[in-house]
Amino acid sequence: MTVKFNIIFIERTIPRDSRLDELRYWCQEFQRLNLTPRYQNRSLGNLSFRLNQDEDDFMITASALEVKDSLSDDSFVIVHSYDAESSTIRASGTREPSSESVLHFGVYAARRDTNAVFHGHSGRIIRASDALGLTTTTKFEDYGSLELATSVLDVLDDQSFIVMKKHGFLSLGQTMKEAGTLAIEIYERARSCESAEKENHRA
Repeated sequence: MTVKFNIIFIERTIPRDSRLDELRYWCQEFQRLNLTPRYQNRSLGNLSFRLNQDEDDFMITASALEVKDSLSDDSFVIVHSYDAESSTIRASGTREPSSESVLHFGVYAARRDTNAVFHGHSGRIIRASDALGLTTTTKFEDYGSLELATSVLDVLDDQSFIVMKKHGFLSLGQTMKEAGTLAIEIYERARSCESAEKENHRA
């Protein structure tokens, strides 16, 4: 997807961080479960982790990745800051950061307890959101927009899982394991809900 913000690169070098292996693992899991489905030769969704506890900088998957099951280090980008007035992101990496970097930045800035933000897409979760009592944004907003980030922050409060109306979901955690495990748990609950509905229709 095309990014909708300006980018100033502080460094054009491949990011290095010992936590990249864990982020790579969760990218593989999301791809395996089709939570980052392919669309027009690209893999939807984006995963990130906070770099420094008292700051809002984070590591995120790059924009326009074809698949997320075998990512090299140059598939990740550091986002240092975002300025809403000029719609500018300051980043380090060899590729553009994900189109949803504004959304991730907003969540990290608002929630100091969150150190991982995983954004995926699942029609199954969206269809089951009401039945599962999941917090949902009030209306659809276009991907990569400040309006989408604002719609999430409007309902975020202390929630760890948000459904973005007609779009996808966000799973938050103090760790990547928390964010990833929560997303899979809700996906499994949505699948069980879907199976139960099919059984009721047959009865």
